[in-house]
Amino acid sequence: MTLRKRSLNLAGHATSLAMEPEFWTALEAMAAARGLRLSALVAEIDAGRGNRPLASACRVAALQAKG
Repeated sequence: MTLRKRSLNLAGHATSLAMEPEFWTALEAMAAARGLRLSALVAEIDAGRGNRPLASACRVAALQAKG
């Protein structure tokens, strides 16, 4: 399984996030449906993730959107 790495700017800090392409596709669709840029959606997920790693929080958000 290949991870796709992307660089994002969250709260003024550059960060990179590596996830499977299927999760990126789901998050892109989620962002488009809400009229957001991908970085804005990930920032929302980041703000509400608590102690969960960001990649895990993004995967969970993608799965919840599909369910």
